[in-house]
Amino acid sequence: MKARLMLVSGLFLCSAGFAQWYKPAPENLKAREWFQDAKFGLFVHWGVYSVLEDGEWVMNNRKITIDEYEKLPARFNPVNYDPAEWVALAKAAGMKYITITSKHHDGFAMFDSKVSDWNIVARTPYKKDPLKRLAGECHKEGVKLFFYHSQLDWHHPD
Repeated sequence: MKARLMLVSGLFLCSAGFAQWYKPAPENLKAREWFQDAKFGLFVHWGVYSVLEDGEWVMNNRKITIDEYEKLPARFNPVNYDPAEWVALAKAAGMKYITITSKHHDGFAMFDSKVSDWNIVARTPYKKDPLKRLAGECHKEGVKLFFYHSQLDWHHPD
């Protein structure tokens, strides 16, 4: 068998050797086991791109400039958002968890971010934190909540 080298956190590791000595932390194993046993959950891609009635890659796929994309939040006002209804529907269907985009590749945060004002609270007429509201409902109803948070940010020059 050919050994391959890979870079992990600045260290080169031999993949064949890595698999032999790597032991996940017990809490990691427990979380992984919970997720595998849960089997059924909801994954929601939702963000400022929704106003274009297209997928979350719309900025990239349609080659929309940042200047044009920055006009979208003014049109994003999800006044009919009802996290209690979302959680109730998921729970009634037998789902054990909800995963939602907290920030997709467009860099727009669906929460009240302190890192940037490129977020739903600062830039939209909605002015509320939908993820905080969803977290409250999930906690109340015993549904686990996970966030998909992209490090990639098309809105940032890096």
